[in-house]
Amino acid sequence: MNFDTAILNFLFSLQLPFKLPKDVEVLDAHQREDVQHACISFYKKYYDNNHKRHLLLGINPGRFGGGVTGIPFTDPVRLEKICGIENDFQKKQELSSVFMYEMIEAFGGAKKFYQQFYISAISPLGFTKHGKNLNYYDDKELMQRIEPFVIDCMQQQISFGLKTDVCFCIGEGENFKYLQKLNAKHKWFNKIETLAHPRFVMQYRLKRKDEFIHQYIDKLNLTNI
Repeated sequence: MNFDTAILNFLFSLQLPFKLPKDVEVLDAHQREDVQHACISFYKKYYDNNHKRHLLLGINPGRFGGGVTGIPFTDPVRLEKICGIENDFQKKQELSSVFMYEMIEAFGGAKKFYQQFYISAISPLGFTKHGKNLNYYDDKELMQRIEPFVIDCMQQQISFGLKTDVCFCIGEGENFKYLQKLNAKHKWFNKIETLAHPRFVMQYRLKRKDEFIHQYIDKLNLTNI
């Protein structure tokens, strides 16, 4: 099975096996037909082969990026302008997607990047609370209930053909701590490298954006040594 087929089967069959805490709602774009069309176009364009790839792992999809397009860190603007996939989604940009695609362009472009890397998240499904984005670790009840789902998703994705010598954790705080804890138990990856979260860079370190892009590229390039 090619990488793209494995990803699409995985994304389109995602389901939470637990009851959500009060006021928390799931953000599952992959059940929508227009999102499925976008995902099929994207993954067939960049992943229609059996290349082994390294994993970049975010937190969970947000309302304006992966929560709209179904593709991690890819808002409707970058999906059309950079990936060349036309879509009818509202052309609203997401700060994290802006950073990520500037980094991807600096790395050598989408084709080169996606041949070597696969982006996902600790939770491939996103969450909202009172209409706002919710990170899985910001609700203690959610973080406790989500663990079996996270483990199952990770094991499924590793089976696609991921390289396990190193995993790149997007987020140097709570996301890294949670991944480290699970990896110590399940031994998925030999090593976990951290990357600053794009949202943090764009919101609090914008003047140093180029510096963070170079940090990303320097760490990602170590996989080729």
